[in-house]
Parts: sequence; structure tokens; C-alpha cells
Amino acid sequence: MTLFAFLFSIVMGIGSLGWGYAQAGFLQFARWILIFGAIWLIAVWQRWRWFAYIGLVFNFLAAALGLWVLNFAPGWMFAGAIGGLLAWDLTDFRYRLRFSASDEEQRAVERHHLRRVTFLALLGLLLASLAMILKFQFNFEWALLLAIVAALGILQMAVWLRKRN
Repeated sequence: MTLFAFLFSIVMGIGSLGWGYAQAGFLQFARWILIFGAIWLIAVWQRWRWFAYIGLVFNFLAAALGLWVLNFAPGWMFAGAIGGLLAWDLTDFRYRLRFSASDEEQRAVERHHLRRVTFLALLGLLLASLAMILKFQFNFEWALLLAIVAALGILQMAVWLRKRN
């Protein structure tokens, strides 16, 4: 469960940044963002925990550059920063989870942590949506991202409720 959320956060963060830069016409930079994302996924496979710090800094710098310097759509930049932050948090969390006493304790801690970060991520996406509405930049692509995130959230809630009963 954590691995899926972890990989999804990397893909969402890098994909959002890449899409935001591509929409603004910075295709070469968008390619470099996607290449960085592929390297980050390789780093996950190689278990290079330290790479999450580089990924977090990269996501925040790319989002800040796009938002404040280049004046891109705020939603994609916020989603990129949120994805990087979630991936960084889940990297450390997955490592700490290995030291829990039992499988049942591990699952309980995992559920609690994922609920908390899911709520924070959804709050961030809600604020990004509000910013896009205020700047008249809310578009179909952003609505599609929100629909995908909502569908995954509902699916996850159904899994949690089924396991609870």
C-alpha cells in the first residue's frame, strides 16, 4: 500500500511539473524534468534513500521557478511540489516502518500515516484548485487530474473499509 502511494507521488509530482512546463512551451525543460523523474524511480529501485532529498529540492525549485519567476499555472506547480513532498515523506516513512514490532502494528501505523498525508495532499490540491480558479486557469487537464486523484482516493477508502470489516 505504501509503495503504490510512494510511486504515485513521484509520478504525480514529476508529471505535474513536466506538464506545467510543457504547456508553457518549455518542452526541453519538461523533458529534463521527466528524465529526472525516471532517475528518481531508478533510485527507488536501487534503494537510494538519500535521493529523496535531491528530489524534494528539485521539485520545490522547479515549482518555485515556474510559479514565481515564469508565472505558470499555479495548480501544476503546487501539484509538483506536493508530489515531491509526499515522495520525500514516504521514503523516510517506509524506512522507519521496517522497525515496527509486528505486521499488525506495521499495517496500523501505515494506515494512520497514509490517512494523514492523504488529507494534507488533498488540502493542497484544493488550495491549488482555488488558486487556478482565481487566476482563471482552471482547465480540463486540471479537472482530469483531480478526477484521477479522487478516484484513487475512493478506491483506497473502499479497500480500507473492506479490511476493517
